[in-house]
Amino acid sequence: MRWIATIALVLLGLAVSLPGRAEDYPTHLIRLIVGFPPGSAADITARLVGEQMSKSLGQQVVIETRPGAGSSIGGEYAAHAPADGYTLYVGSSSDVSNAVTNPNLRFDFSKDFAPITLLTALPLVLAVNPSLGVSSFDQLMALARAKPGQLTYASVGVGTVPQLACELISLREHIKLVHVPYPGSPPAVTDLLAGRVSMMLGVASTIMPYVKSGRLEAFAVSTAKRSRLVPDLPTIEELGVADFDATVWFGLLAPAATPRPIIDKLAAAANAALKSPQTIAKLQTAQFEPRGGSPADFAAFIARETAKWRMVAKATGLGK
Repeated sequence: MRWIATIALVLLGLAVSLPGRAEDYPTHLIRLIVGFPPGSAADITARLVGEQMSKSLGQQVVIETRPGAGSSIGGEYAAHAPADGYTLYVGSSSDVSNAVTNPNLRFDFSKDFAPITLLTALPLVLAVNPSLGVSSFDQLMALARAKPGQLTYASVGVGTVPQLACELISLREHIKLVHVPYPGSPPAVTDLLAGRVSMMLGVASTIMPYVKSGRLEAFAVSTAKRSRLVPDLPTIEELGVADFDATVWFGLLAPAATPRPIIDKLAAAANAALKSPQTIAKLQTAQFEPRGGSPADFAAFIARETAKWRMVAKATGLGK
């Protein structure tokens, strides 16, 4: 009996010390992995939300950037990290687009991560150079039908959400556009301003200053509902493209085996951060839309995004 009692006490001690107990977590700093360089939209999101999470969790949230390969380097590192809640990942729409277009990834975004919450979104604005000679979305679509394969669109790279979103418009509107990829927004916008490409779906924070100065003309926003950042622009769906919703988004995830109590505690901290007036003001100043929601909400969102962009990628020959 003494032997049994001793074993029971040892097991009880182990249970108390096991990771995953929400009442004990966290006991030291948390690393938040970002797959893009410092100063990027993902990095800004991580720093603004992480700052508030540090206060509510009582431990510092440290941002660690591991850029490269469209965020896949950071994603692979975080996916294979210990599932103890101390290494988290800022996943994004890039992870979904990579998953449906790149057959050589060494991690599975939909299986290797546990969703925590959607953090922020950046609406895309459809803009053209005024020299194109169209003044509405309908006129743009009519011109594309009249000149199949002659209108071009810029994007920030092959297989990115802005490219997939333009291809979705092409599929739904039965038009043929020519893709011109760029290594980033600055050169793409430069060529759009010069009239070397016909149109672009770019993030609002990049496009709208040129719209306000009259150098570009904006026709629509890509979100399912009108964006508070550009409230005067109709959605692409309002203009007749059925079931259209495309955003650049960022969300908080953990390695898949992370205990549920830790996931729930992190979700509560992240959602509280997103509701903080200070965080909201900073995000909106940077032209981000705060989101939030439960882990289940975020998991369902990722599933919808994956199904949508996989369909587009396969239809256009980009899919794996």
